[in-house]
Amino acid sequence: MHTSVSGEFSKTPGWLDWYAGPSTPRFQVPVGAVDAHCHVFGPGAQFPFASERKYTPCDASRQQLFALRDQLGFAKNVIVQATCHGADNRALVDALHHSQGRARGVVTLKRSVTDAELQTLHEAGVRGVRFNFVKRLVDFTPKDELMEIASRIAHWGWHVVIYFEAVDLPELWDFFTALPTTVVVDHMGRPDVSLPVEGPQFALFQRLLREHHTIWSKVSCPERLSQSGPRALDGERNAYRDVVPFARAIVEEFPDRVLWGTDWPHPNLKDHMPDDGLLVDFIPHIARTPALQQQLLVDNPNRLYWSDHGT
Repeated sequence: MHTSVSGEFSKTPGWLDWYAGPSTPRFQVPVGAVDAHCHVFGPGAQFPFASERKYTPCDASRQQLFALRDQLGFAKNVIVQATCHGADNRALVDALHHSQGRARGVVTLKRSVTDAELQTLHEAGVRGVRFNFVKRLVDFTPKDELMEIASRIAHWGWHVVIYFEAVDLPELWDFFTALPTTVVVDHMGRPDVSLPVEGPQFALFQRLLREHHTIWSKVSCPERLSQSGPRALDGERNAYRDVVPFARAIVEEFPDRVLWGTDWPHPNLKDHMPDDGLLVDFIPHIARTPALQQQLLVDNPNRLYWSDHGT
């Protein structure tokens, strides 16, 4: 836990601030494109971070997020609740209220949430709830509590977003496949990209999507998965090359169930802070045709987040 001093939060040592001068992407996203995974942090003075958090971030406001959206050429955002705010969704909801309908939200909930609170969140633009299974980021929430929450949000047509690491998929498989909603997996279930794309670890994730047509995947966050890093060769903007085969395999086999997002402001990174313009230029390497790019960036996120019933 990190404490505040004189009302100001002290950022976790080693945490990198988000990249303040992102480059202009060479890849022009299609009209109506959605950044389907990003966050807001605080500002801490207005929206304090949760006492049970395991890191303290830099401030990253809705105004800064929306400025990045416009610079990169996106039309809309899906804002996902970060663990540093716990189940206090006020910063996220504030961003939705100021988005002029151009943002949707994925929140964190506790079992005690009331139906009236769920209705208010729905009216604000919330369309999903996130369950985090990354043990270094959150304390374990009993699965019966999560299943109860999933059953209740199904009434509003929401979906569940799950965040886990590939090594934990075998023990979580039965729970994930029993969820009564559409399920969206963050960042391809964080595969170990030093292993073969044809190997058993990634094959298990592909099997999950193949056998369960209500499960989607985000093909985002190469900066979290890559071991080759952001180095681009021969002047080409094709960094994070070791992640490309994994993301491309998912996009090409499941084109109607994939999403992409910047992950701005890139929580809890300590090795390097990505240039968001470079991340956008990652897209045509994993979605190689205009048709796949249209599905990934426009059709799929709008179907999931902006349809009449949010499904």
